[in-house]
Amino acid sequence: MSWRAGAPAVTFGVLGPVQAIGAAGPVPLRGPRHRAVLARLLVARGQVVSVDRLVGDLWETPPEQAVAAVRTFVADLRRALEPERAPRQPARLLVTAPPGYALRAAPEAVDAWRFEAAVAEAGRLIGDGDAGSALARLTDALACWRGPAYVEFADQGWARAEVTRLDELRMLAVERRGEALLALGRAAEAAVELEQHAAAQPLREDAWRLWATALYRSGRQGEALAALRRARETLVAELGLDPGPGLRRLEADILAQAPHLDPAPAVSRADDVPAAAPGGGGVTAEAPRTFVGRQEEQELLGAAAATVARHRRPALALVSGGAGAGKTALAEALTRRLAGDGWATAWGRSPEYEGAPVAWPWTQITRALAVADPSSGGPTEEPAVARFRRHRAAVDLLTASAGRGPVLVVLDDLHRADEDTLDLLAALFAEPEPVTGPVLVVGAFRSTGIGPELTAALARLARSEPVRVYLDGLDAPATGELARAVAGRDLDPPTADLIHRRSGGNPFYVRELARLLAAEGPAALETVPPGVRDVIRHRLAQLPGPARTVVQQAAVLGRDVDPDLLAAMTGDEAAVLDALDDAVRAGVLTEQGPTARLRFAHILVRDTVYGDLSAPRRSRWHTAAGAALERLHPDDVTALAHHFSRAGTRTAAPRAARYATAAAEQAEHRSLPHRAARLWQQALDAHELADDDPHGRLRALMGLGRALAVTGHLDQARRHRGAALTAAERLDDPRATADVLAAFEVPAIWTRNDDDRLAHRIVEAAGRTLAALGGDRPADRSRLLSTLALELRGDTTDRGHRAAVEAEAIARRLADPALLAFALNARFMHAFARAGLAPQRARIGAELVELAREHELVTFEVLGHLVLLQARCALADFDAADAHAAAADRLAERYELPLVGVFTRWYAALRLAVGGQVAAAEAAYRAAHAPLPAAGMPGMENGLLPLALLSLRLPEPAPGDRPADMHGPADEGQRAAWGPHEPWVRPLVLLAAGRRDEAGAALDALPESPHDLLREARLCLAARAALALGDRTTMRYAYAELLPAADELAGAGSGVLTLGPVAGHLADLATALGRPDEAAAHRRKAAEVAARAQPRAMTVDGATIDRY
Repeated sequence: MSWRAGAPAVTFGVLGPVQAIGAAGPVPLRGPRHRAVLARLLVARGQVVSVDRLVGDLWETPPEQAVAAVRTFVADLRRALEPERAPRQPARLLVTAPPGYALRAAPEAVDAWRFEAAVAEAGRLIGDGDAGSALARLTDALACWRGPAYVEFADQGWARAEVTRLDELRMLAVERRGEALLALGRAAEAAVELEQHAAAQPLREDAWRLWATALYRSGRQGEALAALRRARETLVAELGLDPGPGLRRLEADILAQAPHLDPAPAVSRADDVPAAAPGGGGVTAEAPRTFVGRQEEQELLGAAAATVARHRRPALALVSGGAGAGKTALAEALTRRLAGDGWATAWGRSPEYEGAPVAWPWTQITRALAVADPSSGGPTEEPAVARFRRHRAAVDLLTASAGRGPVLVVLDDLHRADEDTLDLLAALFAEPEPVTGPVLVVGAFRSTGIGPELTAALARLARSEPVRVYLDGLDAPATGELARAVAGRDLDPPTADLIHRRSGGNPFYVRELARLLAAEGPAALETVPPGVRDVIRHRLAQLPGPARTVVQQAAVLGRDVDPDLLAAMTGDEAAVLDALDDAVRAGVLTEQGPTARLRFAHILVRDTVYGDLSAPRRSRWHTAAGAALERLHPDDVTALAHHFSRAGTRTAAPRAARYATAAAEQAEHRSLPHRAARLWQQALDAHELADDDPHGRLRALMGLGRALAVTGHLDQARRHRGAALTAAERLDDPRATADVLAAFEVPAIWTRNDDDRLAHRIVEAAGRTLAALGGDRPADRSRLLSTLALELRGDTTDRGHRAAVEAEAIARRLADPALLAFALNARFMHAFARAGLAPQRARIGAELVELAREHELVTFEVLGHLVLLQARCALADFDAADAHAAAADRLAERYELPLVGVFTRWYAALRLAVGGQVAAAEAAYRAAHAPLPAAGMPGMENGLLPLALLSLRLPEPAPGDRPADMHGPADEGQRAAWGPHEPWVRPLVLLAAGRRDEAGAALDALPESPHDLLREARLCLAARAALALGDRTTMRYAYAELLPAADELAGAGSGVLTLGPVAGHLADLATALGRPDEAAAHRRKAAEVAARAQPRAMTVDGATIDRY
C-alpha cells in the first residue's frame, strides 16, 4: 500500500528529525526554535498550547521578548506551511486559539499518528486471523522510521513522554510483526528479526518470548531453550528478578512440546504462499516439524485425494487413534502436500471447552474460505429452521469453493465436537442435496474419546463409505528417526530402543522424551517429564491471594471468564477487575479476539484449578454462580441447571430440579433427545436430593423414560415407567397417576407389547384413573384413552378400539395437534380387527405425516412414514413404500432416532424376498435381526427371524401331501424359538416331521390370532396346514377371514415378511373346497398383485437394490 495515497497538502515527520513536506517537497523550517515550536505543537496532537507554555518549553531562562519571538516563529511557520494563503486570511493549519496556538493536522498528515493507527489496526487483524494483511501494514509502518522519534528534541522534558511512547509503539510493532510472521508459518524469518530485537531490548520479556517461539517453530529447540536461559541470566544480572510467568510457561511448554506452540495453518492455497524474491533473496516458509513414518496412511489419504480430484466427487476420510498418536500431524502433512498441488485447504478444530458457539469448527472453515459466516439463523429463528439453514450454508459454501478448484477440509478433534458440528458433517454426505465437486473432508478423532454423539455420527457416515485410517504407535525405526530429529543428535541403538519402549511409539511421548534427552541427557529417559499440573500450580502460586481466589471462582464458571458474572458472584467489581489483571499478566488468563475476551490460557489450567478446589468450596461457588446467573441471565436454564446441580446441596436441589426440567423440555422441543435424556437425569437426581416434590420427581422420571425410549434405550424406559407408576399409585392421587400415564407420548409402530406384565398394570391403572377423574380434564382423558388403547395392542376385544375412537374425537374437538397425533397412533394399533384394512391404515399414516410435519412433531412424522411403509407393502405398492422408508431414514438421521433403522432394515430384507433373491434375503434378515436383542424390543424380536426365514421357504401346498422341509425347529425342545408365533407354525413343523395326527390336533387347538400386523400371515399358515391335512372346516374359516384382503400381500403389512399374494392362498383354498370359478378369479388377482410387487430399484442404507 502507499502511505501517500490521498495525503494532505502538508505532511509532518517526527519519526526521525522533525520535518514538513509540501506539494513541492520539504518545507524550509528556518531555525531550530521554529522547528521546536512545530514539534511542540505536534506533540500536543491538535490540542491548544498556551503561549506561556511555549515560552517555558523553548527557553530555560526566557528573554524579555520571548512572547514576541514566539509570535514571530508562528508567523514564519504559517507562511512556510501555507504559502498559497492570501494576506489577512485566517490560517487553516497552524491556528490561533486562546490562550495560544494549535496545529490542526489531519490524522493521516503525521507519520507518528499513522504509525500508531497502523499498529492498532495490525493488532485487530492478527486477532481476526488476517496475519497477511497485518504483516503488510506493519512493514509499511516500520518503514516510516527515519531515526529516533523527535531526535533533536529527545532530551527535552516536553518531548520525553511522547518519545518514550513512540519507542514503545515501535517495539510493539516489531513484536506484532514477529507474531504475524509466525502466524504465516515464516518462523525462520521471524527468528532473524526477533534476535536483533531481543539483543537491542534485553529487558523486554516479550522479545525473548517471541524469539524463543520462533526458534522452536524453526526446529531449533535447543537454541530456543538456550535463548530462554540467556533471558533468565540477563534479568537476574540487570534487575535481580526471575523471568515472569510468560517466559516460565514458555520454557515448560517447550520442554513438554505443547501442541499449541506449533499449530497447523488455518487455510492456504498454492497462490497464497509468499514467493521468494528474485535472485533467491526472499525468505520462504521454513520446513514444518519433523514428520516420519505413516507411509501407508499417507498413501491411503493421497489416493483418496487423487480420486476426488480425478472424478470431481466428494469423499470422506476418518483418521483415528489414541491421544498423541499423530492424527493432527498426519492431517498437516496432507495439507502441505495438497496445498502445494493447488488445493484450497481449511481447518476447523472442535474446542476443548463448553460454551463455544454451536458448530464452531464450521465457523472457522467459513472464515478460512474467505466468506462471511452464514451459519447462524436469526435470533428468533426456530431451531429446526436454523439447523436446516446451517446445513444448506455449509453445503453451498463447499460446493462453491470446489467450483474454483479442489478443496481439503480438515475437522480436527471430532471427539470434542458438539451435536451441531457432527450434524453438519453428516449433512455434507447424507442430505437430499449433498456437497458436490472435488471436496475431501478429513475428520480426526481420538479412538478413546468416542461419546454417544460421535458414535451416532459415525454410524450415519458409514453409508458414505469413508476411507478409514487408524494410527497406532510408530514402529522402532520410525521412533528412532523422530527422536534423532527432535533431539538434534544421533542416538545409539540402545537409547533409541529405550525411547521406543518408554513411549510405545506414541509420537507425542517420543518428542517429549527426545527433548528431555537433549536438555538433560540420557538419565532423563528414566524419569517422567514434569507434569503439567505441577507447572500450573507453581504459576498460580505466584498470584496474590485475592487474585488466586477470583481465578478459582472463574474456574467454577468454565474456561471462558465472564467478569460481570464474577462481579455479581463476589459483590466487589473493583477487586475482580484487579484480580483479572493480575491473572492476565501472569499468563493464567488470556485476552483473545478483537473484543479481548477473557479465558483460561488452556483447558488444563482451568481443570487443574477446579480440581484443586475442596468439595465445600466448589458447592458454595456453584451456588453463588447460579444465583448470579438468575439475576443476569435468567433464561439460560441449562447453565442454571448445571450450577445448582453441581452445588450438590439440598438447599440448591429444588432450583437444580426446576431449571433442569425446563432445560430438558427445551431440548425435547428442539428435537435433541440425547441432550434431553441427560437433563432429565439431572432433574431426577436433583429431586432425589431435595426429596420435597414427589410430583416433580414423577415428572422427571417420566421425562427421562420418554427420552430414553426415543433414543433407543427401551429396557431402561420401561423400568422408569414402571417405577413412576408405582410411585404415583402410592400417592393415592388419581391426578398424579393420570399425569404419569399420560406423560409417555412415545410413538409405537409394532403391534405386540414388549412387556405384557407392565402393559397389564398400565391398562388396569388407566381404567381406574379414567373412572376417578371424571370429565373436567378432557385433554388428560384423551391421553389416558390413547395410552389404554396402545397398551391393548393386539387385543381381540373392542375395548382398545373404543378407547382410541373416543381419544381421537376429544383431540379433534380440542384442536390439539400433539393430542391428535397420539390418538391416531392408538387408532392405528386397532386397525387390525379383520384382514384387509391396509387402506384404512394408509389413511391414518397420511394424516399423521401431514399433521406432524405442519406442527413439527418429528417422532410422529416418522411414525406416519412407517405406517405408510407397512400399508403400502400390504398393497404391493413398493415404489411408495420406498419413498416412505427413505423419508423415515432421513428424519432418523437428522434427529438421531436409532430405532427407525430397525424397521427399515427389515424392510430392505423384505424387498429382497419379494424379488425372489432368497440367499440375499436370508442374509439381510439375519443382519436385521442381529441388533434386536440389544434394542430392548422382545415383542418384535421373539420368533420373528425363524418366521421370516420360513416365509422364504414355505412350500406350495398340495392337499393331502406332506410339505417339504420347513428349515425350522421340528422337535418339542425347540418350540420356544418360534416365540408367540409357535401355535401357527406348529402344525406345519409337525407335518414336516411326519407327525400328522399331532399336526391335526395342533391345528384344531389354534387360538384366535391377535389383531396385529401379522394376522394375515398367521391365517395363511393355518390355511397351509389345513390344505395339507384336508381340514375343510379350517379351510372354510381361513377362506372367509382372508377374503377381504384378496388385493394384498399376505404378511407384508408388517413391513417385515410376506407369504405372497393373499389371492394365491385363496385360490388354493377355493380349489380344495370345490369352487373352481372362484379359484380362477383369485389366481388372476394373485398374478395382478404379483406384478404390482415388482418395484423399481431402491436405495436402503446407501446400497442400491435392483429391480427384481
